[in-house]
Amino acid sequence: MKFETAAPPHAVPVRGVPQIMRRVLLALVPAAAAYTWFFGFGLLINFVIAALAALVTEAAILKLRRRPTRRALRDCSALVTAALLAFALPPLLPWWIPALGGFVGIALAKQLYGGLGKNLFNPAMVAYVLLLVSFPIQMTQWVPPRMGDIDYRPLGFVGTLRYSLYEELPPSQSLDALTRATPLDTVKEGLRSQRTFEELRGLSLIGTFGGRGWEWVNNFIALGGLYLLYAGIIRWQIPVAVLAGLLVPAGLLHLLDSSRFPSPAFHLFSGAAMLGAFFIATDPVSAATSDRGRLVYGAGIGVLTYAIRTWGGYPDGLAFAVLLMNAAVPLIDRYTQPRIYGHSAG
Repeated sequence: MKFETAAPPHAVPVRGVPQIMRRVLLALVPAAAAYTWFFGFGLLINFVIAALAALVTEAAILKLRRRPTRRALRDCSALVTAALLAFALPPLLPWWIPALGGFVGIALAKQLYGGLGKNLFNPAMVAYVLLLVSFPIQMTQWVPPRMGDIDYRPLGFVGTLRYSLYEELPPSQSLDALTRATPLDTVKEGLRSQRTFEELRGLSLIGTFGGRGWEWVNNFIALGGLYLLYAGIIRWQIPVAVLAGLLVPAGLLHLLDSSRFPSPAFHLFSGAAMLGAFFIATDPVSAATSDRGRLVYGAGIGVLTYAIRTWGGYPDGLAFAVLLMNAAVPLIDRYTQPRIYGHSAG
């Protein structure tokens, strides 16, 4: 019997980078729709601006390096960086801030290290942290969610775009009237002023178990994350470890003193915990590579996020936690690699 044998190579990857990146973008669509419903069109405008800046920057740098540009631009990795950055940015921003973020994420955090697959730090989080420490006023101007009894003043697509391009608002509205502190910031400042968490739960920005509006956005982010798990795009170790690293200390301290320490559910559904657990910490390039290493890496992100939120200077420390654990990945990988058969451990 004759068996036909195809010419090598015989092994082909089930998924390439473009397919993986497109699925990540697809998984973010429900959360983006919920975010737009509750917080307006700023996410979409910031994404388009950041994506254009990221793609132009990538093309320009690859051109300077005399590398092919078409394949890199089509792999959608720059679009994923822009999408994650857009989720982290406040909806009302002048256009040059997301543009600068797109440039920084690609130029400094990705191409400076050699391009796709060689970056040590998550590009979106590098860009976000640089913007946060450089422009703290603009980066803390969040709008309240579209909820029944909250003083939400919809700006609309044209109004949001006009503010992004020209920093102009309708005559009857001001930036102070449109923006509010985030639920995490509200609770953090309230606890510092000696109010109890139970008192703060009665504020209009706080919902049933998390920040109002943020509860729904985080639910849809988790839905997208479960899709990535089902599709085999990400492994379970990092999301579970990140959430456990955040929830365990939050639960223990809340049990010890519920007036000073917010509930675990509040931590989970009020900030970037879900986005970080499923979409940011799972970056295959900057994360740990072994199963045990992923658990250590994810747990470190969760614990650091809780520590920064509780005792640090920023209301949500996930971006800082991701970058700190990115820096620790070489050490984690060194001590968590599985033993090679026939060799002793270590």
